[in-house]
Amino acid sequence: MAEYPARSERSSDSRGRDSRDSRSPDRKRRFQVRKKVCRFCVDKTPFIDYKDVKTLRFFITERGKILPRRISGNCARHQREITVALQRCRNIALVPFSGEK
Repeated sequence: MAEYPARSERSSDSRGRDSRDSRSPDRKRRFQVRKKVCRFCVDKTPFIDYKDVKTLRFFITERGKILPRRISGNCARHQREITVALQRCRNIALVPFSGEK
């Protein structure tokens, strides 16, 4: 049978990686993750208009679903306003309820 060195004799870092691993834990991240900001807060938009279909198209998927806050980057207040505006927009047929299949 092959003999393996005892656990304490192996050289590994605190995460359990082998010291021969090509990635070193001291290596810095290449990309910094930016926090998404609400575009309506930045522009200081007084209200979200349901008739402005061009703006509202950014907040729906190809299938017609409303994008969630964590993806769109909106604040809670403006996300609620977008939801209401899109629902009104759908009811008067400016935006379809579902996308093309």
